Amino acid sequence: MDARKLRLGFLLSTGAIALAFVFAPASQSAPLLARPVAAGLCAGAALLFLLSAWLGDIRSIPPGLLGSLGCGVASLLLLHDPAVAGAAAGGFWAIVVACWVSAALCVIDLATIRKLKRERQRVVNIAIPLLFGATVFYLWEVGVRGFGVPPVLLPSPSAAAARFAASLPILAGDFVQTFIRGVLIGYIIGCGAGLLVAILAQRFDFLRRGLLPLGNFFSALPLVGIAPIMVMWFGFDWPSKAAVVVLITFFPMLVNAIAGLSAAGHIERDLMRSYAASHTQSLTKLYLPAALPFIFNALKINATLALIGAIVAEFFGTPTQGIGFRISTEAGRMAIDMVWAEIALAALAGMAFYGFVTLAERATTFWHPSYRT
Repeated sequence: MDARKLRLGFLLSTGAIALAFVFAPASQSAPLLARPVAAGLCAGAALLFLLSAWLGDIRSIPPGLLGSLGCGVASLLLLHDPAVAGAAAGGFWAIVVACWVSAALCVIDLATIRKLKRERQRVVNIAIPLLFGATVFYLWEVGVRGFGVPPVLLPSPSAAAARFAASLPILAGDFVQTFIRGVLIGYIIGCGAGLLVAILAQRFDFLRRGLLPLGNFFSALPLVGIAPIMVMWFGFDWPSKAAVVVLITFFPMLVNAIAGLSAAGHIERDLMRSYAASHTQSLTKLYLPAALPFIFNALKINATLALIGAIVAEFFGTPTQGIGFRISTEAGRMAIDMVWAEIALAALAGMAFYGFVTLAERATTFWHPSYRT
């Protein structure tokens, strides 16, 4: 980031802290100076922001982050005051603005760092999304609690996290029912079948010409129309959810695998023919390695589609367990914090699953140009 813009941003954060000392955190509460801990954190943050503005380069990131942390802690401490929570005024929001602006400047400045050693660059690449996510959750927390949003409409992240921690046995049972039984089994069957059919379609051209239009047709089918049919065919337990996942994941794998198996160049094919390679040898030595990037692309797409499909299928009939079942029933009971806890569970499971597929991709396609450094 340009040094002038960086200095101006941290000076803006310092000015917001100054306004926080002028205006009270709430309309009917004592000024910030009457709260020594919060006032000390804000004063320290202002000094750190001034130091960051004076440095004006990459060295301003550590003091800027510390100042942002101080403002964040001060604002969260103020929310424990009943006079502030739900009735926050100008002084409180000035602290929030200072925290947000300084955190945004640090994230933007981190994103411009280049030409570091691989280990340090990896740390920076991990720090950027973590800081960005922490800022989003912080704004969500202070926005909900500062404006006094009813928990029925939107609970705070802290309330959802507390419900998550208090409901671990229930969440574990829902995870096993939805992810282990429905998602994984359906994912393995659907992706495996799609790959096998793609290999046959690559061998026999009439299959490729006949299946690709059908793949486009079935991919356009609405999930809410398929799920009730699968429940009627396979019952209310996990087999019907796995069947939905199979149907969702089969055709993306089929389309991508056929494209990947056709990606080998004419020179490579001619070379295999000159060696008198059989079809099996050409498949294992040429076609499948060339198709790996396409196959993993389908695996990553299906990693998210499978979880969504299993959860939606549980809305149409399931035993007394499962992420979709819990979301449906708890929403009917207006227990929105539990709904968000289940959403967080699904998000964590989906990210972990996607990350596992990505790691497997890097381990097997390290030769691909996209991974060369």
